[in-house]
Amino acid sequence: MPMTTPPSSMMLPIDTRYTRIITIALPVLLANLAMPLQSVIDTAIVGNMNDAAKLAGMGLAIQLLSLLLVSFNFLQYASSGLSAQALGQAESHTDNAITNAVNNAAKPLNLTPSPLLSILQRALLLAFVIGAVLLLAKPWLIDFGLQALSANPDSGRAAKTYLDVRFWGVIAELMNFAFIGWFAGQGKTRYMLYQQGFIAILNIVLTLFFVFTMQMGLVGVALGTTIAFWLGVLLALWLSRRHLKISWTVLFKADRQHFTKDRLLRLFSLNKDIFIRTLILTLSFAWITRLSAQSGDIILAANAILLQVLSISAFALDGVAVSAETLSGQAAGRRDWSRFRVIVKRTGVVSYGLAITLSAIWWLVMPTYLQFMTNIEPVFALAYDYHLYAVLLPLIGVGAYWLDGIFFGLTAGSVIRNAALVLAAIFFPVSWLLYQQWGMTGIWLSVWCLLLLRFIILGGFLYCIQQTGSYEKLQPNV
Repeated sequence: MPMTTPPSSMMLPIDTRYTRIITIALPVLLANLAMPLQSVIDTAIVGNMNDAAKLAGMGLAIQLLSLLLVSFNFLQYASSGLSAQALGQAESHTDNAITNAVNNAAKPLNLTPSPLLSILQRALLLAFVIGAVLLLAKPWLIDFGLQALSANPDSGRAAKTYLDVRFWGVIAELMNFAFIGWFAGQGKTRYMLYQQGFIAILNIVLTLFFVFTMQMGLVGVALGTTIAFWLGVLLALWLSRRHLKISWTVLFKADRQHFTKDRLLRLFSLNKDIFIRTLILTLSFAWITRLSAQSGDIILAANAILLQVLSISAFALDGVAVSAETLSGQAAGRRDWSRFRVIVKRTGVVSYGLAITLSAIWWLVMPTYLQFMTNIEPVFALAYDYHLYAVLLPLIGVGAYWLDGIFFGLTAGSVIRNAALVLAAIFFPVSWLLYQQWGMTGIWLSVWCLLLLRFIILGGFLYCIQQTGSYEKLQPNV
């Protein structure tokens, strides 16, 4: 007689050992470090051109691109959370179905990759549309963006030279977000490492060739990055096809049932919340860049170098955040909330352990790092005076990145949005007061304030959710 659906206790439990968390995080950490490495190399090349205006312009250009592109990194987070939950549900359904099949002496099941493939296809389609709109609006976005960041004439010209070329790669960069999230959500972090490592190495080689062999200056720096991202998309498509074990035809063939109006509207609802959150964060960093630009090209150039420390550290810490997102998403897919609480605790321990390690490394290598990044003496001297603020950034910011991963795994769009709105209401007036009172020091206290407020606000939401047990209410039916 056939068995009924077995209880959840009969399913294989989610592996929440510290070794599993680190196994997921390590390839992501290595892959993520390849991403800021590109901007670090670009900034270092420009920083050794003996022109503070070009270095300041590079800082403006990177910040404007971040404002535009990172605002749409919901493509990564939505793809990651949804694919993690889809994987958790698939494992749960597979366990049940296999048990029933064995008891019914049924034939082996034919498990299709359709839900996971459709999540990737929707994200890539959205990335292409958004990227095409940004490319068409390029002249207006560059002019308006540089004015909003208070660019000086010389640094503004340098930034525009760089951005005119980099904009041709925005579609590829947005697609890159989708691939990263999709691979990460399924725990296929080695594919992330292959993809990001390929882009980083290719970018460095091409940039050095265009700048030093072809003597193309800022144009060569931008061209190397643009070509690298487009070739990275081709590699990611090949890796996706290999992972799903499907043909190229199936990879590009959409299943209409996964592109219904209802599904797209629900997905947009989640993306809308993440978009609001990310837009507020990027506006916050753009505000910090604006304060630096108003203080002159030397301060802007010094902060452009020091803020690379935050970028590198954030991408490293995001490795553990991806572990938190992947495992919490799988627990949410199974509705295994006791396991979810274990995941929160253990990923937090690993996150803070990594943050302590990163701050120690930065303390040791900071003098060498600054010498590598620029040969402009006033910029180097100012950056060195404030380097301890940057050294402590991993410890100050780790809580925000860790809890981001937890809530993205839950696909808790409303919490993510509301936390960002509370952050904006507090951060901007506090930052302005700090800058008015202490100038350059106030700018760095603003960076610390931004990171700590994110952690405190998200921590408050998580505490309330755990006290009330209202996990189920957080998740949209996407």
